[in-house]
Amino acid sequence: MPEDNALNAVELATELTIAWLGNQNNRVSAEEVPVFLRNMHATVSELSSGTSGSGGGDEEPAAQAEFTPAVSVRKSLASKDHIISMIDGKPYKTLRRHLSTHGLTPEDYRRRYNLKPDYPMVSENYSEVRRAMAHKIGLGAKGRQAKAATARADSPAKPKRAPRAGKTN
Repeated sequence: MPEDNALNAVELATELTIAWLGNQNNRVSAEEVPVFLRNMHATVSELSSGTSGSGGGDEEPAAQAEFTPAVSVRKSLASKDHIISMIDGKPYKTLRRHLSTHGLTPEDYRRRYNLKPDYPMVSENYSEVRRAMAHKIGLGAKGRQAKAATARADSPAKPKRAPRAGKTN
């Protein structure tokens, strides 16, 4: 009977690992999979035997539960008008101030929820409105004018023609 129980624990741990890896929100490197599978097997074996370990194993699930996203990545970026926070599930035009109230930087937020480095912190429509406003008031024009001036200075100047002799104005 113990072999049956051990086999079931291995199968169950494998199935749970496959299901966890199948979730698109979990980004895991290949090196982390065996460690996760071992931890899953140890947890399943521990639960099936009815004993509870008195090690640091209880702290890790609490930390993972603390950072469970309120919404999926796809849902957080579903609208062009706002980004839904993974912390509280509320919509924001920009996440920067919201993150600072939680003591996070954009990099910490991306790391906490395994987001790609190019995950936006500002909604698409809000970004366009700000961009249009900046162009309207002329921000960035000085840089364009300076580039144009250097381009004119680098181009060869045409030699001026000398006035003709005999003509007076």
